[in-house]
Formats: sequence, structure tokens, C-alpha cells
Amino acid sequence: MSKPLTDQEKRKQISVRGLAGVENVADLKTNFNRHLHFTLVKDRNVATKRDYYFALAHTVRDHLVGRWIRTQQHYYEKDPKRVYYLSLEFYMGRTLQNTMVNLALENACDEAIYQLGLDMEELQDIEEDAGLGNGGLGRLAACFLDSMATLGLAAYGYGIRYEFGIFNQKIANGWQVEEADDWLRYGNPWEKARPEYMRPVHFYGRVEHHPDGVKWVDTQVVLALPYDTPVPGYRNNIVNTMRLWSAKAPCEFHLKDFNVGGYIQAVLDKNLAENISRVLYPNDNFFEGKELRLKQEYFVVAATLQDIIRRFKASKFGSTEVVRMDLTTLPDKVAIQLNDTHPAMAIPELMRILVDDEKLTWDMAWDITVRTCAYTNHTVLPEALERWPVDLFQNLLPRHLGIIYEINRRHLERISALYPGDHDRLRRMSLIEEGGQKKINMAHLCIVGSHAVNGVAQIHSDIIKDTVFKDFYDVDPDKFQNKTNGITPRRWLVMCNPGLADVIAERIGDDYIRDLSQLKNLLKFVDDDAFIRDIAKVKQENKMKFAVQLEEQYKVKINPNSMFDVQVKRIHEYKRQLMNCLHIITLYNRIKKEPNKAWTPRTIMIGGKAAPGYHTAKMIIKLVTAIGEVVNNDSMVGDRLKVIFLENYRVTLAEKVIPAADLSEQISTAGTEASGTGNMKFMLNGALTIGTMDGANVEMAEEAGEENLFIFGMRVKDVEALDKKGYDAMEYYNRIPELKQVIDQISSGFFSPGEPDQFKDIVKMLMHHDRFKVFADYEDYIKCQDKVSALYKNTKEWTKMVIHNIAGCGKFSSDRTIAQYAREIWGMEPSLEKIAAPDDPR
Repeated sequence: MSKPLTDQEKRKQISVRGLAGVENVADLKTNFNRHLHFTLVKDRNVATKRDYYFALAHTVRDHLVGRWIRTQQHYYEKDPKRVYYLSLEFYMGRTLQNTMVNLALENACDEAIYQLGLDMEELQDIEEDAGLGNGGLGRLAACFLDSMATLGLAAYGYGIRYEFGIFNQKIANGWQVEEADDWLRYGNPWEKARPEYMRPVHFYGRVEHHPDGVKWVDTQVVLALPYDTPVPGYRNNIVNTMRLWSAKAPCEFHLKDFNVGGYIQAVLDKNLAENISRVLYPNDNFFEGKELRLKQEYFVVAATLQDIIRRFKASKFGSTEVVRMDLTTLPDKVAIQLNDTHPAMAIPELMRILVDDEKLTWDMAWDITVRTCAYTNHTVLPEALERWPVDLFQNLLPRHLGIIYEINRRHLERISALYPGDHDRLRRMSLIEEGGQKKINMAHLCIVGSHAVNGVAQIHSDIIKDTVFKDFYDVDPDKFQNKTNGITPRRWLVMCNPGLADVIAERIGDDYIRDLSQLKNLLKFVDDDAFIRDIAKVKQENKMKFAVQLEEQYKVKINPNSMFDVQVKRIHEYKRQLMNCLHIITLYNRIKKEPNKAWTPRTIMIGGKAAPGYHTAKMIIKLVTAIGEVVNNDSMVGDRLKVIFLENYRVTLAEKVIPAADLSEQISTAGTEASGTGNMKFMLNGALTIGTMDGANVEMAEEAGEENLFIFGMRVKDVEALDKKGYDAMEYYNRIPELKQVIDQISSGFFSPGEPDQFKDIVKMLMHHDRFKVFADYEDYIKCQDKVSALYKNTKEWTKMVIHNIAGCGKFSSDRTIAQYAREIWGMEPSLEKIAAPDDPR
């Protein structure tokens, strides 16, 4: 195949000088050289590629800083309501290119770097991903920060500055091996330490009751040191802040031990305090009840609330004096959004501050807390819901345990007044779960302590109201809302797929980047042959470029005309990568049986990380790689079927694979995926979806027309009916010959000849205790895949379906999601007005 043009070669063909503005380019080159020389103290002759990346990053950052300062001044003058988005995860990926896009610097930087004889793509590849998240939850938080800045909201993201983010995944002999992600080892040019805002956080100790109130004494102190990262909006000169806390030991740690020769040990013990921000827990949709994790959760909340109250009290720019003392107005000026239950401790901590420190009455404090806090639920899987042992709390946060007990006492008093004598309901609704070991149900705490509770797709929000939190919905129906997730079109189209963004802009202008609903105007072009050709051509270019990378990395010959069939997400039983595996083997068997038939060629890619302690997920990865070994080396199959496990899936890899995908696999069991956002990214980038009616797939089918997606499988009510009847995998195994053949191959060691029993655990799980009912959807899935293969042969009809999908993406912008949060939960009004740039007169 002819090699596709690199971005740099394309730039040579159409010099961007005209777009960039000559003096702008000259300034950038001057600043680049200045940073190389003065910031990095490097001579051009000895500078490395990494030095060049840092010089460029600092040059771009210069354009942020003035806007950042001006934005904060703007907020202090206007004194708007501020929203605080609390999340234990922010999966930001890389910052350089996204910043250039949002500041409209990309063309000028391209040209400057090109004139300096450097390669922009090479420099971008040096940046480490900020992988401070596991998957959807952390990436959603990152998209939300982009949208809040773009919509002019005074917003702050608060989280932890993990020294080690999500592990790097290596595949060794087909198995996942975890390597530490030392993302800060070369420094991070995008962050600014703020030691002047360091805050103490307390742990352990005991509670004393005095006539003038309660005191939490004899605590151990850890300091929270903030690092700020600028978050630019799209071309509106607004730059918001993400503030991440790093744990530091206080200086006065126990040097009294020095006299007995314990000085060295005392200095070493300092590390124990600093472990709090050392590492991100690598679990997605799974609760791990470790003391260190609870410390992380309280650490971020305690530091953040001190910051929120400091900012509320001193709201003039640069002012240190207190301007506001009356905390009853807090909900008018502050909204706190809890991203899942991880920051749930914000509720008892705010109560502690208001009652113990600010001396408000309980009722007043509770009213303020509930009106300030709101909670987003992200999952209905029982193993993901946080339930903390009471004795752990008693030891680590004794004051908060007392507060939670009092919240619960008043809550149950209210419930028993509404439902006298209904003890079963009291038991179900209590914040404290009795049983072998008493536990605190953090979701219940969040619901009781918030004025709004939302799910993240319509079907998910309905499930919450009908089942998981039905008792709470019966009591407070007005609390419950839906906010369907979205993605930022800046990163997930303009930045990662500029070819497609241009083709769309040629037809409908480029305002759609700020208002994605304008994509519906593409429906006018659905029968336009030139447009159909342009869309197909962009996809083919993206595929060829990605195929080159795949061949380099995996040494597998890729047919760029094959269908790129992609499933990338965390490896988890509920996401049913196993069903995808069964389809691959079925296809393989069919090709072997009729080698002369005209099969639709496919390159099937599966990627994602398994939690290190999740045995089944790690076995799934091994199975995918084992199937790939057999299929990719079978000369009879040739280039009609290839299987690749994409190693180390992360934001940066997503930005490459999503624009190249033809088919997006969204095949979770109906009722298990809260929303999904990968599904939206594929749709926006011109891939068709094969999926169940689960999560946001339901709304994607509404927006694009169900006939423009490949929908298969059980609906939620079918799953419920099957649960009632009892799911029997054997019945499907005995009835469907192709399924039986596939399972027999896996269990006989066909894919693991050296170790025939290797996959017996997977087979046993599928046959005897599969909570996610893979066999029940197998038959319909295979039939649906046959439809996909048939349509793919007709490029024109396929591309028309793609256009329907892109045109139906308008709803799935995080701008729409955030505008709804702002108006319906936070009581704020988004604005598209631009503020003056730093070099403009104000």
C-alpha cells in the first residue's frame, strides 16, 4: 500500500503561512529560542528532542498565563457563583495540542516549528499522558473541565496529584504486566505549585465534648500542597483552574525521637504521610476498602473545602482580608458536584466545619450543606458501590463517624414518620448497614446530603429510580435527575481528526465546534456524492496512517481495506469482551470451512487495561492474544481476518484508533453500562455502532435513527425476565452448534496447545456462573455481525449511514451536558461571551 502522508508532508503541500500570520510565527520562534536558552539553559547544539518539546510547551504556556490571570480577575470583579467539581480522577491525556487548538495557535506553531527544522508530531509524542484516571469517570471529568471553561463558568476541578497515574500496560507472552507510570520524572511544564495555599489535613485523634461544642483533638497532620493546571476554554480567552493536591509531611514531625537516636527513622516516617498522593488505585467499577484509599478520599475533600471557604470569605482579587462572614449565603455562591461517591466525605466535612468551627446550629448547617452539594452516580454494579467499615472510620475519622451517625438518626426519624412501623424500609434506607461488620453506605450518604442526584444516561437514571435507589426516589422524587454524558468536540474531533473536522466545516461552517447540534445540518448532504466521497476518503486516510503504526508495533500485515472492528475500554466481564472473542472464533471457523467464499475482511482490535487483582479480566487479555496467535499465523485465513490486542490503551492511543475505526463495539449486557462515552467518540468520528440497548446507546439510536445502528440482544426487561426464569448457559451451548464448537475449542486447548487447561476458568465461568449472560446474546450478535459484513461491502450505503450518525451527534457534546448541570443543578447560566485577551485593552 502507498504510505499515507504525514501531517508534516501535508503542511509542506499547503503552507499554513497564510493562516498563521507572519509576525505571529516570528514571535513564536523568538520565544521558543528564548525558552530553550533561558528557561532550559540549553544551547541549540546540545538540545535533545525533549528539550525542544519543553521549549514549545513553555512558549504555548506563555499564551495561557495572561489569560489565566485575567480570567481570575474577571471572576473576582464579577463575583459569580462558582462550581467545584470534586473527582478522585482526572484523565487528562496530553495538554500541548489541546491548548494550541483552544487558543487558535495550532497553525502558527506548526509553521514556526517547521521553519525551525523540527517535526511537530515528534515533539507532541514526547509529552507524557497525565493518566490520573482509570477510564470513563476520569475522562468525563476532563471533558467537563473543557466545557465549563468554554461555557464561561467560574469552575474549578479539584483532585489528587498522583505521583504515579494508571499503570503502563505491557503485554509479555500474551499476559498483562503492569509497570509504574512515572509521568512526572521529567517534570510537568503545565502545572504551577502554590505553596502559599498549603492546607493542613487531620487524621486519627479523638473527640472531646465541651459546653461550647465538640473538639477533634490529638490528630496527626498531613499538609496538602496544591498544584494548579490551566484549563483553557475554546477561543474565548477564559482559562479556568484544575487544582490537584499533593501530600507533604509537616516539618515538625517527631524529632523528639532524635535524642534517643531515632532521627533517621523520624525522617523516614515522613514518607508515610506522603504516600497519600503516591498512586492512583487502578480499579474501575470496583470498590477496594483500603485505609489508604479512605485517606485519599478525605484528604482531597478536607483540603478542597478549606480552599472553597477561604475563597468564599475573601472574594476580592488578591485580597486576604475577610469580606464575607455570613455562611448562610454559601449555597448562593458555591456549588459542589461530587463525581461519584469517592468525594462523599465532603458532606460530613462541610457539616464539621459549619458546626464545630463556624458554630452554626445543626439545622442551619444541614440546610447549607444540602443546598450546596449534588451527587452524580456512575454505576449500578453492586461491587462498585462504596461501603466503608465503621471501625475503620472510628480509628481514622472519629469526628466524622459521629456526624454520620447524627445525619442517619435524623434521616431515619424522618422516614419512620413517613412510614410508621415499616422497619424493613428503615433497614434498607439506613446510612449504616448492619450485619456481620457494620458499614457506611456512601451512596446513601450522598443522596441524603445532596439536593440533586443524577444518573449519566436516561436508561441509567431510570434504573436508579426504579430499583437501586427506589426507596429514596419514593421519598424525594424531585431530587432525581438525568444528565446524559457528553464528550468535548475539541479534543475528540478537531484535535484528533482534523481531516473530518475540515470536511464538515466546508459544508456547514465551523460554528458547530462550539454548538455541536449544528451537525444536524449535514443531513442535507446525505445523498451528495461529493460529500460521501470526502467522508470515505478521510476515513481511509486515517486507516492507512493507523495501519502503518500497527504494522510497525505488532509486526502483523494489516489490510487497510479490511473493516477496522474496534472494542477499546476497560477489560471487565460486564463489557463482554468475551462475546467479541466468541465472534472472532466463529468467523475464523467459517473462513476455514469455506475458504473460497467472498468474506468481508476484518481487522479486529481489542484494547484496555485489567485491574491488577482482577483474575478473570487478565485471563480475557490472555485469551485475546492467544486467539490472535492462531488466527494471524494461519495462511489459509490470510488477510481476511486479523486480531490485535492494542497494548497500553490510554487517551493518546484513543486519539489515534477512534478516527480510524469503522465499527465500534458497545456490547455490554443491557442494564449494566451507566452511559459510556467511548460510544460517542466513535460515533462522532464516523464509525458505526454494533451495540445493545444499554447506556447512551439508547439515546444514540434515538438521535441517529435506530436503523442507522446495529442494535441486537436483550433489552433490560428481557434480562430481568431471564433472571426470574433462571439463566441456563447449557441450554444455549446444546442448542447452537457454532457456539458449542467455539467453547469446545477454547476448553480443549486449541488456542493454548502448550497448556490445554489454560482457559478452563473462563469456560467454567461462561458455563456456570456468568452474571452477564454472554450466551443469551450470542446468536443475535452473530446475526447482527453478518448484517454489518454485508453492508460494509457497499461503501456508498455504509458511508450514508455514517453521515446519519455524525449528524445525530449533536446531543453528545459535553457542552450540552454542562449547560444542563449549570441550569438545572448549580443555578448558573452558561455564557459564550469572550473576555478581552491579555494584550487587548480591557
